[in-house]
Amino acid sequence: MKVIEPHIHMIARTAQDYERMARMGTIACCEPAFWAGYDRRSPEAFYDYFYHISHYEPTRAAQYLIDHYCWVCINPKEAEDVAFSREVVSFLPEFFDRPTVLGVGEIGLNKNTRNEMTIFEEQVELALKYGQLIWIHTPHLNDKQKGTRMMLDYLVGHGGVDPGRVVFDHMEEHTLRPVRDAGFWSAMTVYPITKNSPARVVDALETFGLDRMIVDASGDWGPSDPATLHDTIFEMRRRGHRAEDVETVFYNNPCFFLGQCPKFKPQPTRPRAEAWQVAPHTAAG
Repeated sequence: MKVIEPHIHMIARTAQDYERMARMGTIACCEPAFWAGYDRRSPEAFYDYFYHISHYEPTRAAQYLIDHYCWVCINPKEAEDVAFSREVVSFLPEFFDRPTVLGVGEIGLNKNTRNEMTIFEEQVELALKYGQLIWIHTPHLNDKQKGTRMMLDYLVGHGGVDPGRVVFDHMEEHTLRPVRDAGFWSAMTVYPITKNSPARVVDALETFGLDRMIVDASGDWGPSDPATLHDTIFEMRRRGHRAEDVETVFYNNPCFFLGQCPKFKPQPTRPRAEAWQVAPHTAAG
């Protein structure tokens, strides 16, 4: 089965991870802009970072027959300094024409501050102005629900945001329903220690259904493993889900969302309406 890794920070990974992913069927991966493990000291550092993930990283992935795509933004962990952040945002449009840049992301909140929210809103406006897809980071904190609600309320109240072109990532059981009810896409991140486990992800799929649901492994600088995505595939198969439904979650759904950007090459194996027809024993509860 072909697999798409929708969210992974390959700048933090070794070539061996590309090789492992390729051996496990991964044909494409997407790299949202994120924190480097330290706060960057100048906007120019971000420019070089965006150049790396949009220019060099695709050549590294291609050695393992994987298509590499990316997103650009100032991430929420470094968005507290509004003046600094605006300098970074000012040159994002220079990268929108790069052949592997899919949109603006991962924008969002870290500590749910007013400054973070200001930069989130300004990057949403930039994405709308340039017709870009949006990938959202929800907080990794006890107030994940509060941060998710803050961003959701803004987007719903905006009036000009198409929910079908926005993903909320790092979703968990307590944040999925309001995001889905508002028509946005949801992505669940699988980590070996923190966040969702493979079992929790499959529980959520069995509860909420397959439509507008994406799963990613998110490998980064900390304890993480690209293979957690494939562990989740195994868990879904182990529970007896149809091969077609496994394919929908781990290949077709990323194609449906990311394919709204004409730069994204992989094509779904089935139309969306057909892919989301879940067998009775795996129907949403």
